[in-house]
Amino acid sequence: MYDFANSGYTTVVCTAVFNAYFVSSVAGNAPWATFAWTAALSASYAVVMVIGPLLGAWADAHAAKKRLLAFSTAICIVGTAALAWAGPGMVAYAVVFIIVSNVAYSMGENLCAAFLPELATPQALGKVSGWGWSLGYFGGILALGISLAWVMTSASRGTTTAQAVGGTMIITAAVFAIAAMPTFLFLKERAKPGDASDTRSAFARLLETARQARRYRDLVLVFACGTCYQAGVATVIALAAIYAEQVMGFKTQDTIMLVLVVNVTAAIGAFGFGYAQDRIGKVAALRLTIVGWLVMIVTAYFSSTAAVFWVAANLAGLCMGSSQSAGRALVAYLSPTGRSAEFFGLWGVAIRLAAVLGPLTYGGVTWATGGNHRLGILITGAFFIAALIVLAFVNEKRGRAQVA
Repeated sequence: MYDFANSGYTTVVCTAVFNAYFVSSVAGNAPWATFAWTAALSASYAVVMVIGPLLGAWADAHAAKKRLLAFSTAICIVGTAALAWAGPGMVAYAVVFIIVSNVAYSMGENLCAAFLPELATPQALGKVSGWGWSLGYFGGILALGISLAWVMTSASRGTTTAQAVGGTMIITAAVFAIAAMPTFLFLKERAKPGDASDTRSAFARLLETARQARRYRDLVLVFACGTCYQAGVATVIALAAIYAEQVMGFKTQDTIMLVLVVNVTAAIGAFGFGYAQDRIGKVAALRLTIVGWLVMIVTAYFSSTAAVFWVAANLAGLCMGSSQSAGRALVAYLSPTGRSAEFFGLWGVAIRLAAVLGPLTYGGVTWATGGNHRLGILITGAFFIAALIVLAFVNEKRGRAQVA
């Protein structure tokens, strides 16, 4: 249910609505607008890279994952609602609340994932992770569907489509708040507090992990692979709507409809690959999805009609759901018992570093080339190629034996 609750944030704010609104309206389609959006996201991810592992280690030591999850959720909801008042020219205001809300969202995502080893056996991690990601996309569909209705009825209220964007931020925050309630009412923290009594214990645990890095060789390689492929995924999430509007000429309603359909495809991918991971192996499943991402990149680069771009977008959805689920399950499978929040905090560092590298690279390319978005998406494919190379060195059985 938490996957269901928080998906509206990435779907509406980062993928379908606010990112394109930021470029076109808040920043007024300035030459630096796309780069400013990616820089704001990158700044938020840099914060998460610093505090994520520390808070994860602290949460493990104090059995406080649920408390920190509640705190991050509240901040994300308030930060999302605040974006409703970001109007034309209010670049600094919008950047501040994007950073605040996205830091809180990212921390919540890490902490939610850290519950996975407590909720599923090692043999069922892929399946349960797939259930969560699959249900999560339907949460994104709910928030985006209500937002679409709000945008399409803007004329009847005497407002423009751009003016209706503020309402979609309130809708997203409300869906998040309501849908997250079951998590805090019914989820039990099964971990037990350790002997640590203050924040210094978090540093000690991280130092111990660093000293034992060789023992977790395959997990470290998974982190490196995650940095590579998540750079590509983060680029697609952050810039899909911008690419659709700037290159393919989509209107806001067209983009929202596209993302709605893609969320269904992503849910199918996450659900189906959740079972496939446990059958064919988590590494093999992840490799298959990364190849799929490369096919999507090539299709998007050469697309000249809306129909072909729809094919590329749905390929992205299918791969997005499956790759996100596979990565989370693989980290849970290779993490030591009782230290899941710490290692998911480190996984968070890997994917947030990716979220800095990918969108910033894309934004820098479009800025330097005067808005060549096709070249930006083509260069994104290099991240997926690098991920395949790193993944070739991961031994799933050896990695599990090291922590079993």
